[in-house]
Amino acid sequence: MQKPSEQKSARDAAGADAETSAAPAPLDGARVLAYLETHPEFLAEQAAFIAGLLNPARESGSRVVDMQRFLVERLERRTRELETERDQMVALARLNLKSQTRIHRAVLALINAQSFEQLIQAVTIDMPVFLGLDVAALCIEAAETPPPRCETPGVRVLEAGAVDRMLGSARDLLLLPNVRGDANLFGAGSPLVRSMALLRLKFSPLAPLGLLALGSRKETRFNPGQGTELLSFLARAIELSIRTWLDLPR
Repeated sequence: MQKPSEQKSARDAAGADAETSAAPAPLDGARVLAYLETHPEFLAEQAAFIAGLLNPARESGSRVVDMQRFLVERLERRTRELETERDQMVALARLNLKSQTRIHRAVLALINAQSFEQLIQAVTIDMPVFLGLDVAALCIEAAETPPPRCETPGVRVLEAGAVDRMLGSARDLLLLPNVRGDANLFGAGSPLVRSMALLRLKFSPLAPLGLLALGSRKETRFNPGQGTELLSFLARAIELSIRTWLDLPR
């Protein structure tokens, strides 16, 4: 038979075992993550508390380096960089949309031409207005040497092989900034030109090569770094329009 003191010790031990068995498992990262997965609203409800944990005020001695401050500054700097990149992308998208709208207006003018003369006028007179340029010229190579003079305003006659000499045989488009306008291309409008775009025009295997010359007084209006898809589309539209009006074979 147990003595009273032994019975008390047994009860204490049993109580301790019960408390030990009833104690929750220690809190660790896995349990925290499991709780957050099942309670996704918890972080939103504790936003102010979490902000204080992420950026608490600290008082450090003169010989203690606060690494958190450097991390926060780096994140803020990266945020500013991303905002700048976003603003640049938005500005570029707006510029592309503006250019696309201008090209569409120019192409609609080609389609709307009621005669071949109106088509030439749409290319040489209306197109600079639609594209925000100063001068445009439609150039055609001639088989004769010297090339005959053309009396149609905005239309220039070039020597045979001139297009390949200017663009190279393998290139259909050339953008040139900071140039002097070529009188052979732009005629009386050449003093205005400080940058230009040259686009090869292939009307038909039975027709001479052509060249669309676009000029601007802005020195960097045309430059090698800009996209050329819209200008190439414009050149193809001009080719198709002239081929259709002159009934040329493809």
